[in-house]
Amino acid sequence: MIQAPDLPLWATLIVGVFVLLGALITLIGTIGLIRLGSFYERVHPPTLGPTLGTLCILVASITCFSVLQSRPVVHEILIAIFVTLTTPVTLMLLARAALYRDRRAGTGDVPKD
Repeated sequence: MIQAPDLPLWATLIVGVFVLLGALITLIGTIGLIRLGSFYERVHPPTLGPTLGTLCILVASITCFSVLQSRPVVHEILIAIFVTLTTPVTLMLLARAALYRDRRAGTGDVPKD
């Protein structure tokens, strides 16, 4: 069994709030993916939710390990930069590929120029 780290109460509250907030935001993005109808509507929520959710969880991780090691831990900043840069780029590539495919096929529900 894994024992919980010995965090002070204030750090435990901050970590708990950010982990729950990150999980909630990611869940909202996932529900948006399920509820929306077309591909063009579905592209947006899964990129915003997990990006912001991941950033909240990374803030919790930075807080936890900085308090435990008594020094700033910034490895998570590299993860945040990677997620923040790659998620919107993936969104744009998928949307452009779908737009190109739908315009070539002559689909009627394609967004205008």
